Amino acid sequence: MADETEPKTQLRVGRLTKAHGLKGALKVELYTDEPEHRFTPGSTFTLQVPAGSKWRGKTLELIELRWYNSQPVAFFVGISDRSEAETLVKAILWVEQDPTELPVEDDAWYDHQLVGLAVHRDGVAVGTVARVDHFPAQDLLIVKTGDGEVMVPFVKAIVPTVDIAAGIVTVTPPTGLFEELPEADDASETTPAGPVESEASDEAQDDTGASQPEQ
Repeated sequence: MADETEPKTQLRVGRLTKAHGLKGALKVELYTDEPEHRFTPGSTFTLQVPAGSKWRGKTLELIELRWYNSQPVAFFVGISDRSEAETLVKAILWVEQDPTELPVEDDAWYDHQLVGLAVHRDGVAVGTVARVDHFPAQDLLIVKTGDGEVMVPFVKAIVPTVDIAAGIVTVTPPTGLFEELPEADDASETTPAGPVESEASDEAQDDTGASQPEQ
């Protein structure tokens, strides 16, 4: 008998992007390959919204998902006008995963299947997958190493194999991703000194076989 207190895995299945029309409908950016399964009438979604939102800690029940010009549009219980719909723009929709489910695509994994796997380079363990971050351009494996966290682009060229059974993710990263690049003997003559800028984005998780290496 399953332990009812065991935490359940949440899957990100969509994001509400824009109010549609005057009757409370919202356009949906889908993060699932099975909208006909995830977005059935009566489906309930947990909401990820900013701390100050009135929807924080609440759920939405779906009335219907319709398609307009190939764009999915959702209608929800209690959202009956455009003004109310606009308070939900950018909300992310989550559902509980059935533990018996498997991703529908080959070479696709749920985030919880990847977290905790050992990361090997040239047959040597270099770290452990701490989490998966999802960005519009690509997904990143966040690998915990002895020196901190390393962001590994989840693309086929850098992550050629994932072996869930063996518990190993094999990486072939470019030089410098997991170690400091050696300084040039005379760096001042080849490269002018100057600040280096970097960017970071918000985290997420989804249900598209989202954790799927890009070709």
